[in-house]
Amino acid sequence: MSEAQHSRPAPGTLCLQVRDLTVTLADTGAAIVKGVSFELQAGKVFALVGESGSGKSVTSLAAMRLLPDALRISGGSVEVAGQDLFGLSEARMQEVRGRRVAMIFQNAMSALNPVQTVGKQVAETLQLHTRLRGAALRDRVVTLFREVGIPDPEQRFDFFPHQLSGGQQQRVMIAMALACEPDVLIADEPTTALDVTIQLQVLNLIRELTRSRQLAVLLITHDMGVVKNTADEVAVMYRGELIERASVDDFFQHPKQAYSQRLIDALPDLTHFREAATEAPLLELQEVRVHFPIRRGLLQRVVDYTRAVDGVSLTIGRGETYALVGESGSGKSTLGRAVLNLEAIAGGQIRFRGDAIEGLGRNAMLPYRKQIQVIFQNPFSSMNPRMTVGDIIAEGMISLGLGLSEEARRARIQALLQRVQLGAEHANRYPHEFSGGQLQRIAIARALAVDPELIICDEPTSALDVSIRAEVLELLAELQREFGVSYLFITHDLSIVPGLAHKVGVMQRGKLVEQGTAEQILTAPAHPYTQELLAAVPRL
Repeated sequence: MSEAQHSRPAPGTLCLQVRDLTVTLADTGAAIVKGVSFELQAGKVFALVGESGSGKSVTSLAAMRLLPDALRISGGSVEVAGQDLFGLSEARMQEVRGRRVAMIFQNAMSALNPVQTVGKQVAETLQLHTRLRGAALRDRVVTLFREVGIPDPEQRFDFFPHQLSGGQQQRVMIAMALACEPDVLIADEPTTALDVTIQLQVLNLIRELTRSRQLAVLLITHDMGVVKNTADEVAVMYRGELIERASVDDFFQHPKQAYSQRLIDALPDLTHFREAATEAPLLELQEVRVHFPIRRGLLQRVVDYTRAVDGVSLTIGRGETYALVGESGSGKSTLGRAVLNLEAIAGGQIRFRGDAIEGLGRNAMLPYRKQIQVIFQNPFSSMNPRMTVGDIIAEGMISLGLGLSEEARRARIQALLQRVQLGAEHANRYPHEFSGGQLQRIAIARALAVDPELIICDEPTSALDVSIRAEVLELLAELQREFGVSYLFITHDLSIVPGLAHKVGVMQRGKLVEQGTAEQILTAPAHPYTQELLAAVPRL
């Protein structure tokens, strides 16, 4: 038993109790969380579900006393093993965080220090709460990395966050949370942007640790498939209040609230597929390769290459959606960047409307920028926070020389906002004033502003609530029917593919291991890797 370990609570022991928790805005006093009560038991997973803005994350931050200055706790209590956390000094609270109660945050990249290696960041937690030092400290961190499934943990210890994939960053966060073996684990959307296989591993890990260490887990999520396969009990949060609470089986068989039923109904239909399109080719890739040099030594000589994309061939027709699926690091986004000419290719050919566009210079590529647009995974990071939404949408029209007058641009912006189900008045607001779903709609409007024929959608729904995700996918389908636009839809979520894509390609380690119609791939997968991906999809 490591030094970080301590005696585990007996199964069913009350580990954390929240009573009548109320959180308000500091300036107006408006309630964000309204009299919320629940308890966490050892060896049980308690799922708190609801859409963005319902108060789930605020509840967890309040329990840890990590609220921003704009919010304040105006009532209620949070007890851990009978001790009221709201009555502790900050110094005592620091001892509780990490040691007794640990938290996994949703956005690993923003929670990790970009200028410190991930190994040292996990080691800091152990140094703070244990006497481990030197080689023993490093060994403990490597063991944790291995336990959460980080490949080559000895080498990854010295990696910086940006050198890891999103899934690996989240695993580092989980290792950090588990380092001192807490009694209570708060997991705030821990698998939101993870691949289905990694998500399954992480959820299985949480379930296994819940049983083996008798952890009391608060799982905050909007993914009902995750809830069904992971939680013991469910509570639904809506506009700051708990409106329903039940065991998992009772909840899915007999939801009492219409809102709960809506969350369940928003899950994608895995039985209906789009018919294969037969339109003329728009984008053709032939044996495309993208290689990144591996440099070593004092002179940084090239000793090998990382074959991020290794001989990929595919075709996307006009008005067709091609879903490119696979795990993080499989080369999906790199291939998308190669199509956009943002990544130089080492070989192969990229043809758009029959024209070879690989290797074109900036000026030669400019006309194709109007025809090939992109929607990024994180809309907030892809928008200038100092620009209004109207200016963000107009930027492409101006830089790509659409030749519209200011009045015509303004009219087009208003029409686009209305088309993506936002109001014309939103043009004068800034990105921080919108929810994630609204920002993604703005990103879609920006992509449509220059009348593209192809939009590369790079994980555009991975961080959205199930209901908002369903709305965005339906919007993309409507726009395809209306404008005849084609999509290269990059995703790790196979559950959204049936109602979205005409064709599917599966990437693994830079290679396209299988492709075909959506129905072929999802009902009769031939490749073992595709079968593994499908087996990992959470199902009701």
